[in-house]
Amino acid sequence: MTTTGLVVCVAVLAVAGAFGVLRGRGDGRLKVRGNDGGKRLGAAELGAELGERATLVQFSSAFCQPCRATRRTLAEVAEMVDGVSHVELDAEERLELVRELGILRTPTVLVLDAGGRIVRRGAGQPRKVDVIAALGEAV
Repeated sequence: MTTTGLVVCVAVLAVAGAFGVLRGRGDGRLKVRGNDGGKRLGAAELGAELGERATLVQFSSAFCQPCRATRRTLAEVAEMVDGVSHVELDAEERLELVRELGILRTPTVLVLDAGGRIVRRGAGQPRKVDVIAALGEAV
């Protein structure tokens, strides 16, 4: 291997490692996204009624392993907090909504307030404590 090849290999490994660390830090975090501000979803878009106080919307896909764990986490939180419902949508069946909301991977979780306004959003498997904290803004 030449010196140039070795340098390129090390550079690629460094960039890949940095990408992995950055993605891992943000994975599952429920954040406010600027382009979601003011966007509202209702029963017509979701195919289910909104929760009285808030709604946890999960976009999943058939072969998504983290989606199963996310489903359990969101269902547990919805049971714990009065007036909060959990709605799971199949991303493949709802492609128009996925494109409209700019969803790039599953699971993606949206936290909606009582009026259906998106207040938080996250891609990846969220921690229960983060979901509960995000609900604090919605309710």
